[in-house]
Amino acid sequence: MSELKKIREAQHLTQEELAEKSGLSVRTIQRIEAGTQPKGYTLKTLANSLNIAEKDLLTSAIPEEEKNDELFSWQAKEESANYAAVKIINLSSLPLAWLPVANFLLPLLLMYCIKDKSMLAKQIISLQIFLSVIFPVIFMAVVFMKLGHASVTLAIVLLTFANIYIILRNAYEIDRKRKLFYKLNFSLL
Repeated sequence: MSELKKIREAQHLTQEELAEKSGLSVRTIQRIEAGTQPKGYTLKTLANSLNIAEKDLLTSAIPEEEKNDELFSWQAKEESANYAAVKIINLSSLPLAWLPVANFLLPLLLMYCIKDKSMLAKQIISLQIFLSVIFPVIFMAVVFMKLGHASVTLAIVLLTFANIYIILRNAYEIDRKRKLFYKLNFSLL
């Protein structure tokens, strides 16, 4: 309920009576009671007509109680994430860790099969998609430098081990702290 409506009803006024008393239209009163914040002339006129301070008519967009409820429900949703499923989704990247362009396919398929669309699962898949773009770029840079077959082989091995390390380290952190050690600051899903 808007502050204006509370005050108007406390003073036993109808919308029409307040409109007549303030010189504003009934439609303006209705808009403010529906959630539009009064400003400038309208705010001053209403405050003077109701003999109250202007700040008494102003409310935040979401009442504090609702903000707390939303925060609590978001935290509960994150706390109720199925960490075993998230860990499985993370570890499912291991079989294809050597093939960066496909290492996100199995986790993505599992996420939809398990129906675990938590932020952790999305972040794991986003990281693997990011790596599937970056690793081939690094590999091609090594190839184009023409450093020889040994350097190309070494690049493949190092990139594969880097991906395996990222996957295992994230699995360890999911078990220990229920969060990811390696993650992006954005989500690709």
